[in-house]
Amino acid sequence: MGIAVVTGAGQGLGRATAERLARDGHHVVALDRDADRAAETAALVGGEAHQCDVTDRDTVLAVAATLEGCDVLVNNAGIWKFHSILDMSPADAHAVIDVNVLGIVWCAQAFVPLMKAGGSGSVVNLSSGAAYTNSPGLGMYPATKSAVESLTRTMALELGPLGIRANAIGPGLIVSDGTAANFQGEQGVERAKGVPLGRTGTPADIADVVSFLCSDDARYVNGQVLYVDGGITAGRPIQ
Repeated sequence: MGIAVVTGAGQGLGRATAERLARDGHHVVALDRDADRAAETAALVGGEAHQCDVTDRDTVLAVAATLEGCDVLVNNAGIWKFHSILDMSPADAHAVIDVNVLGIVWCAQAFVPLMKAGGSGSVVNLSSGAAYTNSPGLGMYPATKSAVESLTRTMALELGPLGIRANAIGPGLIVSDGTAANFQGEQGVERAKGVPLGRTGTPADIADVVSFLCSDDARYVNGQVLYVDGGITAGRPIQ
């Protein structure tokens, strides 16, 4: 199939995506700022690992220089620092922007030229249902994910003429390594009740949609944001 670069591939959605793309036949390049986790994912999928902090443009460019090409780029790396707007520190604000927004820009600058050389490619950026619904106390996180969606549309316009598609996925309530503590016991039951489909999501729910967007089945899908959230962005179910 080709070479697929997945950022934040060391756990959660990133690892599930790496596994799915490997099953699809891609050679997966697993990037993570935690070298051990990146290596674990690479070993799991028969790919290769690189320690890479997406906020470090030079490091991202150095990784790209080691690759023969790139057919798929999944910008999954993301962080959150939940605070009220009034309590948010400059350090936390900059950290979230640097990873969630600028990390996508640096990865695009590094890996899209490889796609351009090959004449085609697919970029999938991870947004969030928080960009659509908004909630208090989430600090810069929803704003950065709104920026991801805007960047995705800009990328679609700029890269489309090169044969490269760019789309985004907005996960809803997904139980993963990083969020599992928020879904324990009764809390998890109550949160699931707010989902029209009646359940929280899994990393595989996201990975399967990434797979679609990277496939030829989605060859005419470009500049779109697809919320994979069990219907949360549609509204509240009848209780």
